[in-house]
Amino acid sequence: MMPELGNFLLCLAAGLALLLSVYPLWGAARQDRRLMALARPLACGLFACIGGAFLLLVHAFVVNDFTVRYVAENSNSALPVWYRVAATWGAHEGSLLLWVLLLSVWTFAVAIFSRRMPLDAVARVLAVMGMIAFGFLLFILFTSNPFSRGLPQYPIDGRDLNPLLQDIGMIFHPPILYMGYVGFSVAFAFAIASLLAGRLDTAWARWSRPWTQAAWMFLTLGIVLGSAWAYYELGLGRLVVLGPGGKRLVYAVAGGNRAAALPGGDREAGQLPRLGRCCWPSPPSPCACWAPSWCAPGCWFRCMPSPRIRRAGCLFWYC
Repeated sequence: MMPELGNFLLCLAAGLALLLSVYPLWGAARQDRRLMALARPLACGLFACIGGAFLLLVHAFVVNDFTVRYVAENSNSALPVWYRVAATWGAHEGSLLLWVLLLSVWTFAVAIFSRRMPLDAVARVLAVMGMIAFGFLLFILFTSNPFSRGLPQYPIDGRDLNPLLQDIGMIFHPPILYMGYVGFSVAFAFAIASLLAGRLDTAWARWSRPWTQAAWMFLTLGIVLGSAWAYYELGLGRLVVLGPGGKRLVYAVAGGNRAAALPGGDREAGQLPRLGRCCWPSPPSPCACWAPSWCAPGCWFRCMPSPRIRRAGCLFWYC
């Protein structure tokens, strides 16, 4: 019953994400404050639904519910409980759900900590983030659902978690790294919202700067933790060339460049300086959407022998 409830929450979250991507934009175009005011409640509802679905998946791992195919393929009854929790994001389906969860966390944070911004600006930003969440949720529901059942035949004790992932560093590394990756979707949403509003000025850049800096700090910390894990687990020679590791470093450097180029809060409203205009819609922003297609396929093709996961990875990369 719990997996079915998790699947229902994902479907409900997809519906809320669709409403979040439509109603606030429509309200901003018509200057309808009632429609724009729906953005914050919808963002909070999206976070609640995805958070509930993620907790249900964690519960399935903790209680060893091997009737769920994803749990049976990536856990074992003999695993310590902390590794069972970490196994939630140890493979393709769970890592995508973690990605969407962190996206909803950033969306919720924007809804809560944007009280000083104009209502139409908040509506546009949250609508763009709702579009991103809707796309990811559709992909999860149709190709990578972590709640699908493995009945009637399923392993009694599970198969086991990838031995490389049975490490204390992998408990903290993926969530922190993803927090940085997904955080740049906020900068992307601010950039697109400013273009939709037809105002590319320092006010938008000033609103975006704290979010960009926070995302960059999370990403840097995640890279440091991942590098430490790769050093003692795989050796120094694999530290940089490991799959997407080099791309992560490029991503972090580009994000730091973008954060440094944005004007601070002491600049008066007006047109962005030339450097700021160049870096405002800079590579880290759209890469917040593309980062999974950069990072995941290499790991999937190396570590995931399942043809189903490889097909999903190819489809994700193509999208």
